[in-house]
Amino acid sequence: MATTAFSLGHVRRAIFSSANLPAAIAFVVLLVCAVVADQQNRRVSDQLARADVLAKVSIIRAKLEGNINGNLQLVQGLVSTIVTEPYMGQQRFASLARNLFEQKSQLHNIAGAPDLVISLMYPMEGNEKAIGLDYRKNEAQRMAALRARDQRVLVLAGPVRLAQGGNAFIGRIPVFVPTAGGGTRFWGIVSAVVDVDRLYAASGLTDADLDIDVALIGKDALGGGGERFFGGDNVVAGNPVSADVQLPSGSWRISAIPKGGWPAAPKNEWTLRSLMLLAGALVVLPILIAGRLFGERQKNDAELRRLSGRLELALEASGIGVWEHDLTTNELVWDDRVNEIYGKSADGGSRGYRDWAQAIHPEDIERAKRDFDSAAAKKGLYSSQYRLLRPDGSVRHVRTRASYSQGVGGTPKMIGAEWDVTSDVLLTETLIRERQLSESKNDELKLAKARIEHVALHDSLTGLPNRRYLDEMLADTGESDRRTAMLHLDLDRFKQINDTLGHAAGDAMLVQASKVIKANAGSGDFVARIGGDEFVVVTYGRDDDELSALADRIIEEMRQPVDYQGHPCRFGVSIGIAADSGVDTKQLLVNADLALYRAKSRGRNRHEFFNEELQSEIVRTKQTADEILSGLERNEFIAYYQPQFDAKSLEIVGVEALSRWKHPRRGILAPDAYLKVAEELNVVALIDRIVLKHALENFERWSRSHLNIPRVSVNVSATRLEDKDLIEGLRTLAIKPGTVSFELVESIFLDENDDLVTWNIEHIKDLGIDIEIDDFGTGHASIVSLLKLQPRRLKIDRQLITPITGSTAQRHLVASIIEIGKSLGIEVVAEGVETMEHARILKELGCDILQGYFFGRPMEAKAFKTFAQSRKWLAAG
Repeated sequence: MATTAFSLGHVRRAIFSSANLPAAIAFVVLLVCAVVADQQNRRVSDQLARADVLAKVSIIRAKLEGNINGNLQLVQGLVSTIVTEPYMGQQRFASLARNLFEQKSQLHNIAGAPDLVISLMYPMEGNEKAIGLDYRKNEAQRMAALRARDQRVLVLAGPVRLAQGGNAFIGRIPVFVPTAGGGTRFWGIVSAVVDVDRLYAASGLTDADLDIDVALIGKDALGGGGERFFGGDNVVAGNPVSADVQLPSGSWRISAIPKGGWPAAPKNEWTLRSLMLLAGALVVLPILIAGRLFGERQKNDAELRRLSGRLELALEASGIGVWEHDLTTNELVWDDRVNEIYGKSADGGSRGYRDWAQAIHPEDIERAKRDFDSAAAKKGLYSSQYRLLRPDGSVRHVRTRASYSQGVGGTPKMIGAEWDVTSDVLLTETLIRERQLSESKNDELKLAKARIEHVALHDSLTGLPNRRYLDEMLADTGESDRRTAMLHLDLDRFKQINDTLGHAAGDAMLVQASKVIKANAGSGDFVARIGGDEFVVVTYGRDDDELSALADRIIEEMRQPVDYQGHPCRFGVSIGIAADSGVDTKQLLVNADLALYRAKSRGRNRHEFFNEELQSEIVRTKQTADEILSGLERNEFIAYYQPQFDAKSLEIVGVEALSRWKHPRRGILAPDAYLKVAEELNVVALIDRIVLKHALENFERWSRSHLNIPRVSVNVSATRLEDKDLIEGLRTLAIKPGTVSFELVESIFLDENDDLVTWNIEHIKDLGIDIEIDDFGTGHASIVSLLKLQPRRLKIDRQLITPITGSTAQRHLVASIIEIGKSLGIEVVAEGVETMEHARILKELGCDILQGYFFGRPMEAKAFKTFAQSRKWLAAG
């Protein structure tokens, strides 16, 4: 065994020796030739095997193509007959199909499907279940049937599972029959059902003597990219021989391998290899043996040079110096790199322990000596780091490591290496300083971030959390199991203080308000300022009585006067409260805001709870608002007309057009049922325009029918008077001067009018439209404003007219108003005339025009026309 190992080792070394280069070349050439010969032998053997399998595959492919095409060609004749007889019945169909089955074929049955529903079949026996099959509803067969219809080509599908049982290939032939117009129409599909097992048997696929494994791929004639439907996975994965089976529409891919797979190696493989190995050995072995001694020597020399060179390069590249210290004599041996590190000349001179010790920095000498002496005493590993003070005054950091060793004769020595680590030390110190600086800056950034976040989330004036803070808190809180309550506070009369004493006074009031709220809220409550003079308190666990008490305390303290630079400032607060358990906090804020709106509408300086009544009112208002908008779209708003009469002659001198809502469920609704919501929706002006349009249209109809109505009055809202496009719109209506009056509510005419409103009123007069003041006596109009406005008429409100029959004082008041009107040249209209007594008294007082239920109620246009033509009111007068 030893002799064999020695011989093989020498042989390997001889192969790679430069002295045996000719032998190596010969070996390589022989090896290449052997590999090429072996590969060529394998290739020839493989080609012969594949050619044999391909020949057998070609026979099966030809049989499959012939059988499929033959079966389908038999059915084509039947299709031609159907084209000429599209209304063929089952008996005729069976008679024709029976002839086809007398031919040699693999047909299982033939089915006719007019309009894609099978109703014709041969043979019927055994295929009854297929009758009535709708291809459009059968997922397995729908796509192939539709493809045949849409592409007008024969489509071979399968294998498919038949409704009557069994598997088959189905050739679907679309049938198009001629039409009277010279075109064609789709009749349906004739399906030739080919039995799978019989087709396979006739084509040789199931032959027991077949010595190849076959697979068919391309279900539904989709070719090589389709699904495998015959054969095993081993065929497809076994590098098969493949060919395409061409079908009337599409193709199959037939693949085959020998049973058991392809041969792993040629039969003569080892015989050929043995001969080549013997020839190579006879040529190469003598050459290798002859050059072994020479090659061994060359290898040893080269290895020695390589190791020496690598060591020298490593030391030079790393800057590591090597030293040796004789512990007995304290003599040192330094190489050139150690001398360079210590700033000594590389003259090869002797060095001693003194040279080493004097070069070390005074602050490090004791530690360096201690480390060295300890390692020498223990005869162990020496490791240390210290600073050197070189002759030029520079300081270098060095690291040294050494091991104890005994030389020839047992002389104790420390042999080690030393290298300069100054750059590493300086880099470490720099990193430490940078880290400290970075940590300091991070602390500053954290403080700055905290300050920025505080500013972003708090009100700068009061120091309270702001709206953003509240939103984030509500988003984080979500739904709570505790009873959560929210108080929404809005300061009353704050604007007056701000406008009269300035913003500084307003700021002082806001600070005072925040202190009052904080003082009364609990320590666990959340208080925020969310707007100019709006605050929110979020509190937990309080019942309604406690919440009411908290609100009352805040309201009471807010009433107390606050001194600002000698001015006692008084303001109040309205509070809306919403409380519930398990309700989303954002919804609570909405509910509290609604309750605040209720508190302000009921007189301010009070609190209101959000309750079911308020919720119902909101729902009703929302429903009414939606219905108003829908009603505007569906033209449900119409005009009703109430006549106006001359107080003396009782002739009709005018008519007032009043808005009514023809509600689809509630019938005709007066303005008090929808006007408030319409004002909130800002659609009152639109309703005014609709009423004016209807009034003008009906006024024109009455004129054409010779019904003498001198004028029509229409109510105009304040918002419409503020419309900058009002005059342009009126000009397009071509209103005849003196035929239209605009009734404006008295509350519009304050002594200090809006410039646009004043401008619009003046131009309304220029268009020949009269101005009337409606509801006079209930608003704010003064004698000065009457002189400035100069209306054509003023209408005394019904609240003043109704009591005149029983109150002398009220009668005197109405008489005074009539006298003022006459003195200013203004006609006076009295509305609310309910009785004959009202009419008599007003006539005596000098009233010009009467309007009320006594003479006529508001009515639609047709009813008003009938009323005016009947003149029934004269009998009542």
